[in-house]
Amino acid sequence: MPLFLKPVLKDKVWGGTKFEAFDYELPSQTVGEAWTISAHHRGACEIVEGEYRGYTLDYLWSHHRELFGDFPSEEFPLLTKLIDAKEPLSIHVHPNDAYAFEHEEGKYGKSECWYVIEAEPGAEIIYGFKDERCPNNIDKLRNQDYENLFNKIKVQAGDFYYIPAGMIHSVGAGVLLYETMQASDISYRIYDYGREYGNSRRELNREKAIEVLELPEIENNSSTDVEYRENHKRTQLVSNDFFTMVKWDISGTLNYMKPREFVLVSVIKGEGQVVTDGEIYHIQKGSNFILTSHDLDTVFEGNFELIVSFL
Repeated sequence: MPLFLKPVLKDKVWGGTKFEAFDYELPSQTVGEAWTISAHHRGACEIVEGEYRGYTLDYLWSHHRELFGDFPSEEFPLLTKLIDAKEPLSIHVHPNDAYAFEHEEGKYGKSECWYVIEAEPGAEIIYGFKDERCPNNIDKLRNQDYENLFNKIKVQAGDFYYIPAGMIHSVGAGVLLYETMQASDISYRIYDYGREYGNSRRELNREKAIEVLELPEIENNSSTDVEYRENHKRTQLVSNDFFTMVKWDISGTLNYMKPREFVLVSVIKGEGQVVTDGEIYHIQKGSNFILTSHDLDTVFEGNFELIVSFL
């Protein structure tokens, strides 16, 4: 059977209450992140149904690797999140694998991608520098001269962005998005609007951020890889060395064949059911699960939208 997971909710100074629409019980009015599928030590999800109920995903990865096709990695390689930015996130950057391995105790670096679920009018993101080739960008960062330094893009529901490690970025106020990333929680903050958490100002890591900055070639992020299978819309949003992310718009019945030994699935709209090996499970907006190597025959039925992520 699929591994159904309970999300780990994270309180953030910039968070809000939009996860109530996903039927999550919020511990506060400032929940900024829901780690929907995670085996990370800072927030491992718990299995909520079936034979492995009560176990965490990191435990299964360590003790039942056969569920994942005996995939050869010490740590579960992916992490998915929902982000509710009531206020803007810090402007920050993530290291690549080589830097993280050397400076962060052998951890993964962090490349990630965003699918925008909702955006209030005028909402925007920061996506790199306004002029990537300007020789003064680093000096401006060190001098905290941020005016007109960053590339600000207005976003709307359905937009997609890939953020490679080394790229400066942030999510603006009024954005709700789904995120697939390498299983890492390493961020180097450059600017955080002078905010405090508890009784102290949140830490900045400006010099580390400058060390890991890269100027990647930015391609058009509007996906054109759209196809229809059994009359259902399949949009491949990104596919690279770290992950593939696919959005499915399902109406009716889809006979689904896993592209890898295991895949991560989140329902972002609607409801229906997933049938694996003859067993039926109800799914709805807010459901998150893994189709394991043991789930050989899978059928989706209903009217809903899925994000599917895999290696």
